[in-house]
Amino acid sequence: MNHKNQLILNNLACERGETRLFEHCQLTIESGEWWQIEGHNGIGKTSLLRILAGLSVAAEGEVSWNGTPIRQQRDEYYSNLFYLGHFAGIKPELTAWENLRFYQKIQHLPLSDDALWNALQKVSLIGKEDLPCSHLSAGQQRRVALAKLWLTQATLWILDEPFTAIDKKGVSELIAHIEQHCEQGGITIFTSHQTAQSNKVKILSLDQFKV
Repeated sequence: MNHKNQLILNNLACERGETRLFEHCQLTIESGEWWQIEGHNGIGKTSLLRILAGLSVAAEGEVSWNGTPIRQQRDEYYSNLFYLGHFAGIKPELTAWENLRFYQKIQHLPLSDDALWNALQKVSLIGKEDLPCSHLSAGQQRRVALAKLWLTQATLWILDEPFTAIDKKGVSELIAHIEQHCEQGGITIFTSHQTAQSNKVKILSLDQFKV
């Protein structure tokens, strides 16, 4: 990740129905930075992540990646993006192993068994790898999705509540992994009900942009 990247939130506003949740949201995020989105319940934290991921459209303003609006370069932007939303985004009929192997294939990653075992171990799913994901709990299914963070080569990670499905040891390992990702020039943006125990995290409070 030698190339310097920049994500710009330019005067963003978000509406839910007839209600404007926030407006005039401005931020420039550079390579190597890790940002936590905070704010009171209902302010639009998840909505902002969806706007940044290109899944929702802002009521006003623009999101740009390296100087170009993301709507004008969707393929390029998505090739750099890893998004973890509220839904796990896995195939329930496949096993954890098969889901991660499928992810390796569609992302054109090396089909490495060692990488898969490492990813499963990081999210405490060793012993569950051969079970169809439909047989796993909701938390375990989310951990299958989280395991992709140890496989992806994406530069920009946008994570909605990444710590909810893992124990204290898992949280520590994920924090260390995100720190390493950012030290190598990656960017991470996340929401969480808990503040990540890292001095690398910067805070963006949406409350300051409340209407």
